[in-house]
Amino acid sequence: MIFPDAMLGMLGGGQLGRMFTLAAHSMGYRVTVLDPDPLSPAGAVADVHLKAAYQDREALQQLADTCVAVTTEFENVPAASLRWLAGHCAVRPAGDCVAIAQDRIREKRFLSSAGLEVAPFAVIEREADLDGLDKSLFPGVLKRARFGYDGKGQARVATTEQARAAFAAMGAEPCVLEKLVTLACEVSVVVARGDDGAVRCFPVAENRHRNGILDVSIVPARISHGLAQQAERAAVEVAHRFDYCGVLAVEFFVTADGRLLANEIAPRPHNSGHYTIDACVTSQFEQQVRTLCGLPLGDTRLLSPVAMVNLLGDAWQHGQPAWDKLFVHPEAKLHLYGKHEARPGRKMGHYTVLGPTAEEALQRALAIRATLCPEFTLGPA
Repeated sequence: MIFPDAMLGMLGGGQLGRMFTLAAHSMGYRVTVLDPDPLSPAGAVADVHLKAAYQDREALQQLADTCVAVTTEFENVPAASLRWLAGHCAVRPAGDCVAIAQDRIREKRFLSSAGLEVAPFAVIEREADLDGLDKSLFPGVLKRARFGYDGKGQARVATTEQARAAFAAMGAEPCVLEKLVTLACEVSVVVARGDDGAVRCFPVAENRHRNGILDVSIVPARISHGLAQQAERAAVEVAHRFDYCGVLAVEFFVTADGRLLANEIAPRPHNSGHYTIDACVTSQFEQQVRTLCGLPLGDTRLLSPVAMVNLLGDAWQHGQPAWDKLFVHPEAKLHLYGKHEARPGRKMGHYTVLGPTAEEALQRALAIRATLCPEFTLGPA
């Protein structure tokens, strides 16, 4: 086990790295963040901020020399950097796990090999792969295989001709064409797995998205107990198949006919797990510290039903949101990420609202949003 006052390393300096750093500090650890952005949200609260590229060998060497263990906050960090660091210190999760989640093609194949049902899909690696596509895949979503997130690198297509145009617009890079399915809702499970194989799941979150970005999470998810158990079992299976050490999230579609389809893996804490900071015995970020340091996993029990609302940069279009409208509600908890520039679609923070039931928490959260930024409309759900 790695005990407090040790220096831990974080590749990535966004809000997930910031919340990891705050959790590590509260437990008595120190943190070095490697991120090229001089205004990095995580770098601003870290003990050391290495302002360098993720492939910078000198910076990686400094991490290796000063940190007992290293983790990451996003899947697009170069897996090669994680593999190099693993030769010098503990790295959790492993670079090979991150590499699979970086690539939708490998991810889809991995999920299928793990026995999880996924939406029908086709791999499009070259233009010729568009010829003779199964017509049942339309309408569908063409997704760039790498470096897509929050709805970026995706296009809805209804015909082969539209898919061909979208493929060209994405630079003819490898893609996945995924059939659109009729959904009842979307859910996610955040699971932690220790280096001893022990696992703990956080309660299943029900997620609403707008314009490809997570809007609201409701916990516990308003799905059947059996379906929630199925989602938890599937997430645990992914963690075991990966031989994973760390915190990961598995996102699922719940179809209109009640089937559970695995959608994506995030090898890190997840936006839909932010509710754990205020509503669980252990947050997903404390759990990330625990898995990194080889500590026993924390209790993931839900203390209260909760709803979480993302705050995007759009809410700052006329200046600071009316925070007094939020703080008047004692059950609401605000978390801002320390970002210096508010841009449309950029995640600037979130707030959670606790309530006696998930439905009441949701209604209170939505009522707060209506008063917090009344001029801010998110567009179609």
